[in-house]
Amino acid sequence: MNATSAGPTAPDQGRIVLLTTSHRVAPGLLSWPAWQALRTADRVLCADGAHPQLPYLREAGIRVDEASPTAEELVDACAGGRTAVVVATGEGDPALTDGLARLAGSGRVHMPELELLPASYDLPGARLLDLVQVMDRIRLECPWSSQRTHKGLAKYAIEEAYELVEAIEDGDRDELREELGDVLLQVVFHGRIAEEDPDAPFSVDDVAGTIVDKLVHRHPHVFGDETADTPEEVREHWLRTKAAEKQRTSVTEGVPLGQPGLALAAKLHSRVRTAGLDVPLPTGEGIGYDLLALAARAEAGGTDPEAALRAAARTYRDAIRAVEG
Repeated sequence: MNATSAGPTAPDQGRIVLLTTSHRVAPGLLSWPAWQALRTADRVLCADGAHPQLPYLREAGIRVDEASPTAEELVDACAGGRTAVVVATGEGDPALTDGLARLAGSGRVHMPELELLPASYDLPGARLLDLVQVMDRIRLECPWSSQRTHKGLAKYAIEEAYELVEAIEDGDRDELREELGDVLLQVVFHGRIAEEDPDAPFSVDDVAGTIVDKLVHRHPHVFGDETADTPEEVREHWLRTKAAEKQRTSVTEGVPLGQPGLALAAKLHSRVRTAGLDVPLPTGEGIGYDLLALAARAEAGGTDPEAALRAAARTYRDAIRAVEG
């Protein structure tokens, strides 16, 4: 990305390169254009003596001056066609860039060529590293967070999951993004707590590694030699590999009894139907058996009974509000 100044330029006024790096990428892993700019520069400057890139630049033979020049001093340093590379700190040295912009806008100074050169880029998911670091500090320094346990946080995981479902059903994109973050926080929080277990510690990296391995194993049509051209074939692959992994003695294993009743009934019916078992629904007096039959009927027809009931309840809520005026 090149940013040429608005002020007058001259061939002998040189070049200023503002080199930006991402703290989410290991220091020293710079782009080839960045290394070229550093090696050919007449002067390399960095205002932060603790910048993580400095040891690697010096190891590579780059002389770096720990200096914080003003915009005027930097322009003067480029006189005679010289090139100065500024290794940016923090958010990109806004004071320096603002000063350069003011000089360029004044029209009184022959400005060097200005170039913003990203030396390293964030990979997709890089902000997750920020979340892990923030969570680590909160766990160490926050009086409330430092005392939380898996059991004590359990209710929040349930609450956040319900709020996420509500955001999905509302179709509110901003709310969806926020609630996804709240659910992600629960995962990272539990992962951080798990590191402290004296007998069987694991980290959020272990959590991520486990799910990566599971996804790869259960998608042989993506990562292996098998093929699947329809969603039904994908489901068959998933169920087959899952059954081999779990080696369950009953289709009811792994079905959490603490989930909402309609969801529980639908899940049990789904397990029975998928396994091809002939298990008649229990009959009896009372609304519970009626709801069980309705949930089974919904599941067999491809409808989530929990979602269907929530949709009906929302319609009922809107009707109540309309009557209330």
